[in-house]
Amino acid sequence: MEMQTIRYDNGIVRNFAVATMVWGIVGMTVGLTIAFQLFDPIYNAMLQYLTFGRLRPLHTNAVIFAFVGNGIFMGLYYSLQRLCKARMFSDLLSKIHFWGWQLIIVAAAVTLPLGISTAKEYAELEWPIDIAITLIWVVLTINVVGTIIKRREKHMYVAIWFYLATLVTVAVLHIVNSIEVPVSFLKSYPVYAGVQDALVQWWYGHNAVAFFLTTPYLGLMYYFLPKAANRPVYSYRLSIVHFWSLIFIYIWAGPHHLLYTALPDWAQSLGTVFSIMLIAPSWGGAINGLLTLRGAWDKVREDPILKFMVVAVTAYGMATLEGPTLSLKNVNALSHYTDWTIAHVHIGALGWNGFLTFGILYWLIPRMWGTNLFSKKLANLHFWLGTLGIVFYAVPLYWAGVTQSLMWKQFTSFGVLQYPNFLETVLQIIPMYILRAFGGTLYLTGACIMCYNMFKTVRSGKLIKEEEVQVPAVWVDEHVSKENKHRWLEKRPIQFAVVSLVVILIGGLIEIIPTFLIKSNIPTIAAVKPYTPLELQGRDIYIREGCNTCHSQMVRPFRSETERYGEYSKAGEFVYDHPFLWGSKRTGPDLHREGKKYPNLWHFMHMDDPRSVSPGSIMPPYPWLFTQDLDNSTLESKIRAMQNLGVPYPKGFDLLALTDLQRQAELIASDLQKQKIPADPSKEIIAVIAYLQRLGTDIQVQK
Repeated sequence: MEMQTIRYDNGIVRNFAVATMVWGIVGMTVGLTIAFQLFDPIYNAMLQYLTFGRLRPLHTNAVIFAFVGNGIFMGLYYSLQRLCKARMFSDLLSKIHFWGWQLIIVAAAVTLPLGISTAKEYAELEWPIDIAITLIWVVLTINVVGTIIKRREKHMYVAIWFYLATLVTVAVLHIVNSIEVPVSFLKSYPVYAGVQDALVQWWYGHNAVAFFLTTPYLGLMYYFLPKAANRPVYSYRLSIVHFWSLIFIYIWAGPHHLLYTALPDWAQSLGTVFSIMLIAPSWGGAINGLLTLRGAWDKVREDPILKFMVVAVTAYGMATLEGPTLSLKNVNALSHYTDWTIAHVHIGALGWNGFLTFGILYWLIPRMWGTNLFSKKLANLHFWLGTLGIVFYAVPLYWAGVTQSLMWKQFTSFGVLQYPNFLETVLQIIPMYILRAFGGTLYLTGACIMCYNMFKTVRSGKLIKEEEVQVPAVWVDEHVSKENKHRWLEKRPIQFAVVSLVVILIGGLIEIIPTFLIKSNIPTIAAVKPYTPLELQGRDIYIREGCNTCHSQMVRPFRSETERYGEYSKAGEFVYDHPFLWGSKRTGPDLHREGKKYPNLWHFMHMDDPRSVSPGSIMPPYPWLFTQDLDNSTLESKIRAMQNLGVPYPKGFDLLALTDLQRQAELIASDLQKQKIPADPSKEIIAVIAYLQRLGTDIQVQK
């Protein structure tokens, strides 16, 4: 057979590997910072740009898109060239992808602490950055598909299936969830409102976990785990069932994040049913990975690389069993809005994504530099520090989550809430938050040791930037004697991608279209009116400060919640909420019925010094709200944007909005001044008070 010399591009793999380690340390450091802020507000440093509310989305974006994202691309660029027996389609596109992705990360690192956020979880970045993400994703897709098309191995290995599914699905999720109306260069409102926005967001949010944190990593598992173990994948047939059932079922499961909310019951039930079904394909993949190691367990005991990979796959199996369990309504009634969910998420993030990335780095770097790992002992130390870190992180949060839920729901023998003050629960779990921070410290220490180990390894070798290999000059097919329908599809990347697209669209369309087109799904309430200009400004400041990361705005139909907060939330109350702010974690109490619950003075004092009205509170103060003037320069644009979204402001109201705002601000300031508070109606605090006093007051509840 005629052979041809090609050169694999290891330079691009090196770039993404370095970025993975750098951004990993950055993202974990920010995460550790907010872990400390949770048990002592002094760690907020009283700085406007470094509060928990602003750093939390920075942490999630840095870990998901910077650390894990670069890890995906590192593994993809290395494995794809070897699976296709071809160099990447375009070196230029590889470089554009790398530098474009890093610039997007830098843009996120700048804008999120500045409070420039859409408030949509895992999709907080504003519209110019969303466009940049779309363009860079197109660059990646062209490069990957171009490489697959010019491959010299006809059969597409299972890892490539997962890469293709990731490319098409992430594109659909990002585009649909990011449709927004710009107000200014760095401000926009989503086209969806309330219940519809919640459904689209968690269709995106759940499947961002599925198709960014799971499917590409399964592709990496199918390539790097057999390589590290020097064993073939356990079952080709199981990989087929695993792939197609996973991508079909996963896309339906998003509504399980919205159980007992104002989302229509039928959508909640669909989310639950498909979440339970998800156990089978998820465990099929985990079993396929672990059984690949059959006959190699002695090597696992000795090889730190395989230790990382085994724990990673095990964590994947644990997380994908727990996720469906949490989607059961009776379990979700206990777990939702508590730290239980945070523990669950981090089993996947720290165990599955983190440990598999570490294992790949330990396997990859020595080979690319033509040397041996600097220290196997340091790698083992990293493994045990990381494992202990996960244990100390997750176990206290599981404990905290159960404690929160039971205390929230506990009634006395007289039928009244035993712990009516939300703060009583918070104070009980402070020790758990301290232990969580200790676990995070162990995990970060292990990652720093890995970076040192990698640095010393690189210093002892030299990068093989252009790795020469001999490959057949014509296409080969090692499986020609085993032709079947799936083999036919595996030889056709475009058809494979199209079929994957159709499979993932089915669930999304069936859930989303009826919610938008059938009006009975979201009954309107005549008493619900648009926000006043001052309330709208206050809501935007609330979003800027990240208040939605700690407070929900969704009273569920449980007696414990209606007794504590007030009447349960109705779908029609959110029709003018762009974006929805139902929240996913209650570090503080729910705020949907906050309006008129306390006087203006209480809110004024609470934002200035939370502990003055809530002794022991872990909420940071917001002194800048009292000194910064309310920026009304874009007010007219905001009103026009809302009108374009269907919010029924009167025609020409944009020109009257400032006058309306000033009138309402004067009323609030005057009320405060009567109580000897030198309130200035032009300051941001007045708008925040206006928004908080509006919450949940549209409907009249008979008592």
